[in-house]
Parts: sequence; C-alpha cells; structure tokens
Amino acid sequence: MKSGFVFLDEVTSGIRWDSKYATWDNFTGKPVDGYLANRIVGTRALCTALDNAREKAEPLGFGLLLWDGYRPQRAVDSFLRWSRQPDDTRTKRRFHPNLERTEIIDLGYVSRKSGHSRGSTVDLTMYHLDTGELAAMGGDHDLMDSISHHGAPGITPTEARNRETLSSIMESCGFQRYESEWWHYTLRDEPYPNTYFDFPIA
Repeated sequence: MKSGFVFLDEVTSGIRWDSKYATWDNFTGKPVDGYLANRIVGTRALCTALDNAREKAEPLGFGLLLWDGYRPQRAVDSFLRWSRQPDDTRTKRRFHPNLERTEIIDLGYVSRKSGHSRGSTVDLTMYHLDTGELAAMGGDHDLMDSISHHGAPGITPTEARNRETLSSIMESCGFQRYESEWWHYTLRDEPYPNTYFDFPIA
C-alpha cells in the first residue's frame, strides 16, 4: 500500500462497499486492471471525511454504500482501450444506452486522467438503515446519460430529494460534487491534487 493510503474498512466502520470494478458488474463487463480485491482504498483524509459523512447520514436514516475510491491509472488506461473497441452491446443498454463508446470520453463520463487516481475521489450512494435497501436515486452507478446529471429532469421527487440529501451530506463534509454524475464526489482539500497513482488494489 502506498504511504498515506489505507483500506477504508481498516480505519472506519459502518460503511458498506461493493467495489464494482473488481467484479463483472461494471460497464466494461469484466473485472478491471488493477482491481485485484473487492475493497475500497483511499487517502487517510478521504476516509476521515467519509466517516464524518456517515455520522451525518445516520440521523437521517441513511447509510453509505461505496462503489469506488482510489482507482489505479492502469484501470483508467483499460477504460480508454475499451472505448476504442467495437461495441458488443452486452453492457450498452444498462450503462450507456444513448451513447456510443467513443462519446463517453468526449462527454466526460470517462477521463484520460481520473481524479480517482489521486486517491480522494469516491463513487457512492445511500441505503435505508432500517431495511438495507438502496435509496432511489433515479439511475444506477455509471449510467452514462443526462439523467445522471444533478438537477436532471425526468426523475421522481423522491429520487431528486435523495440526490440532494447525499449532496448536502457530502458537501458539508468537505466534498465537491461532479455535476454529470450524482454519485461522484472529490475531497476539496485533497492531499495529492497533482499526482496520479498506479499501484494495484490487492
């Protein structure tokens, strides 16, 4: 593990995770380079801020579920290779139904350099503490579509309210949201703002 980085589950408790890129359940349709374990890694600063967010979510009846944290640069490189391959339609309907693969780069859903690789960006959602069910958010993780934007029309009042609740929690804990993806937040005072790491999650 790189100095300054930790496994989330070793420094905080009560936050659920499902590292999507370590599984077959992601837009590439297979585990991604650099994700050798289904765990979330981040900077210590990220994990401290997430623990604060968990504390703010609990009185509202919500818990946090993380889908991604630190992302090795080799994973980003594999996304770029994937974007240049012919579309086999296996994941298109779920993850980019209205876009061709090459368009997801131009529209900013996948970047050549990702804030995730700096270690203080996270993809997450909320779940109901009383039932364990995911909160309705108006679209799943990595749905590359305008409906995933903050303030998007076409979602229900409950979904819009849940998005705003998550945004309020995260921004009050030092995060900045990404307008095109309701699940994506970056720590404002990230410790490595100009460094893109490439050590594997293992």
